[in-house]
Amino acid sequence: MKINYFLPVFLIAGVALFSQKTGDIVVPNENLITENIPAIPKSLNEKIKKYTESRSANFTAIHPNGKELIMVTRFASTNQLHHLNQPLGNRKQITFFDEPVNSADYEPTEGKYLVYSKDIGGNEFGQLFRLDLKTMESTLLTDGGRSQNGGMRWKKDGSGFYFSSTKKNGGDRDIYFMNPLKPAETQLILEVKGGGWGISDISEDGKKLIIGEYISANESHIYLFDTETKKLESITDRKDKQIVQGGAKFAKNSDEIFYITDRDNEFNRLALMNLKTKKITYFTTDIPWEIEDYTLSKDKTKLVFSTNEGGLVKLYLMNTETKKYNEIKGLSVGIVYKMEFTDDGKSLFFTQTTFDSSSDIYRLDLATNAIERWTDSEQGEMQKSDMAQPKLIEWTSFDKMKISGFYYPVSKKFTGKRPVLINIHGGPEGQSMASSLGSNNYYTNEMGVALIYPNVRGSSGFGKTYIASDNGFNRMNSVKDIDALLDWIAKQPELDKDRIMIMGGSYGGFMTLATAYEYADRIRCSVDVVGISDFNTFLKNTEEYRRDLRRAEYGDERDPKMSAFFTKIAPLNNTEKIKKPMFIIQGTNDPRVPVTEAIQMRDKLKAQGNTVWYLEAKNEGHGFRKKENVDFQRLAVIKFMQEFLLK
Repeated sequence: MKINYFLPVFLIAGVALFSQKTGDIVVPNENLITENIPAIPKSLNEKIKKYTESRSANFTAIHPNGKELIMVTRFASTNQLHHLNQPLGNRKQITFFDEPVNSADYEPTEGKYLVYSKDIGGNEFGQLFRLDLKTMESTLLTDGGRSQNGGMRWKKDGSGFYFSSTKKNGGDRDIYFMNPLKPAETQLILEVKGGGWGISDISEDGKKLIIGEYISANESHIYLFDTETKKLESITDRKDKQIVQGGAKFAKNSDEIFYITDRDNEFNRLALMNLKTKKITYFTTDIPWEIEDYTLSKDKTKLVFSTNEGGLVKLYLMNTETKKYNEIKGLSVGIVYKMEFTDDGKSLFFTQTTFDSSSDIYRLDLATNAIERWTDSEQGEMQKSDMAQPKLIEWTSFDKMKISGFYYPVSKKFTGKRPVLINIHGGPEGQSMASSLGSNNYYTNEMGVALIYPNVRGSSGFGKTYIASDNGFNRMNSVKDIDALLDWIAKQPELDKDRIMIMGGSYGGFMTLATAYEYADRIRCSVDVVGISDFNTFLKNTEEYRRDLRRAEYGDERDPKMSAFFTKIAPLNNTEKIKKPMFIIQGTNDPRVPVTEAIQMRDKLKAQGNTVWYLEAKNEGHGFRKKENVDFQRLAVIKFMQEFLLK
């Protein structure tokens, strides 16, 4: 690291503040803790501004009248709720908080008020609030403490909603009923054991709930709860292990439910179960891809489902009487999510993103199949010609398993072999899909760095065998998939095998740290974002409500054999093999991967003399969400790449 990249530094309460004598550097805000990050010139900040001012829009609730909606977008530091009442109309902001607000529901009969969720500093202890749309006053509905509250399902008459909460003991996600006009009278209606419980649907008469229990990405179960007798009855057999059975909703015939399952099939299928006979009918066997999601019209005569076809999403419309369905044509190639019918069943709102557009809201007219754009989010100064288009790539791993990912080439203005940034998703059951790079177009268009987003084994979207193939003692096989990707890169004439950076968040952070010690001689540097440095300490310190859910994926550290395996593969215990520069990024309030995972990794690397940069945000959790923090993180990563990848 070159000394002339640094300016005088003063340490106040552990926060590095750069001297502002020259006035030409970017100063970290008061919530950022930085170590070893050199001064970042304001000229770099000005250069990347073209790529950092884009926005996105996601709808979160449709008014009962079907003619207006609540959407989420950012105009200042954080995402907030906005009202929209016509296509491409003015967005009226209705919440104004320092913390982001990303979800809300209308009261379902008249839409006079909203119920929304908000946490503090990324701690994910979401609290529910009622927002009166006349007075614009917010009222806290839940305890305001260290509990998670959400998953609301309204009664059809608007008299209240059922929701899940961990407020009893922090670990079990029990079911409650609340009238938001009388929150003091909230009732506990079902006590459960574990953090994976939630409400899927409510019967028309409000007397029965479908309850889902999530065990892992490979296993889930469905129950029927009678709100009068308080009896919980299994719909699926709890003895069925490693079968996905979820997303259940009542059909028009109240003795039937639609749901998604991978029972007797490699991929999730849309199915219908008769609750009395337990007969199951499957509808999408001829589609060799995952059924990602579905939504029913209010009268339950129409159903729209989405397929995940290798990272691209298609929509299908089904007539629930005939059970016939057809693909909805005219959609741009990309990713579709958050689908919902208007109450009259004549329209479908959805959110979509493509490679050259961030998330925006659209309305499908089901009578004419016309698609109407409702938002056109600003892309800053970026032009479509600045945006890299993904290419699907495949390579063969050590055991002949086919692995795929999306490759974003650099702009054609760059010549010669190009450096590569491999960005690994979290989960591990996440999936990288063919979406917009957003601000990351700066890498491909201005720095000449190619991006690859791999879907290593354990990723969703490729069937149940694939998603389970990294579980437990097979954990390091997914790391070997990156080794095989390095081989693939070496064979590409336009890519530079000697200039590769690995970056990833959460589980992708573990992958980043693991590749740093496994393949130290094959990479230039690494950026670990909220990553797991030791599964033993991670499982001990992650929040209680998610601990058993993570054990189902990673393994149980209370088992001596599994604990020994975790000790063996922990990046924290293999730091002597890490030879290249490391940048560690973390939120102080992260409830999933606690800040201790980052600190222990940073301290050990520092103690043995490694080059390690460190960035921590005191007002963030599992990744940065506030624009001023996101912007500084981006600048620091670019500076890191300039120093260690491009030279």
